[in-house]
Amino acid sequence: MAIPPHAQHDTHATTRRGGWPTRRISVTALLCALSFIMTFVEIPIFPPAPWLEYDPSGIVAFVAALAFGPGTGAIVVVLPWVLKTLFSFNVWGHLMAIVANLALILPAALVARRVRGTRGLVVGMVVGGLVSLVASILCNLVVTPLYTAVGIADVIAMIVPILLPFNLIKIILNCVVTGLVQRPLSQALSA
Repeated sequence: MAIPPHAQHDTHATTRRGGWPTRRISVTALLCALSFIMTFVEIPIFPPAPWLEYDPSGIVAFVAALAFGPGTGAIVVVLPWVLKTLFSFNVWGHLMAIVANLALILPAALVARRVRGTRGLVVGMVVGGLVSLVASILCNLVVTPLYTAVGIADVIAMIVPILLPFNLIKIILNCVVTGLVQRPLSQALSA
């Protein structure tokens, strides 16, 4: 049986039809490990709400999505947060982090794949940022009343002064840092 051209460089592909090469599996595992470590870096970035903390794990997943595609990015978002749940039983908070990060990186990576170059990356980040902002607010409206003593009316009252600015700052940080590092990192990861 002939080896497909895209799998010829790696004879250890996971399937005969040219599934993920061993190198890509290894790099994805390393990105998941780095993302997992980054979930423990919690930085208060919005003084009016110091209990809301930013973690840079989304940057790692964003780079993975841009370098290898949305599927790999999704893996690098989900697996570290599922693993972190074993160490910290904040299931709802972790679920909200997964939703917010997936809502950012998946649309951004899909747009960036369709529209090549800097324009595609910027448009993708804007689209992903808007989707993530909406998803974050909706998650807060649904999830926060489930696991805290805060009622839905209180969550609605926090949207403009707290939730919108915090999530916007978080999205901008993820997009700016990813925009700065993604090209050299993508080239290094796919070399």
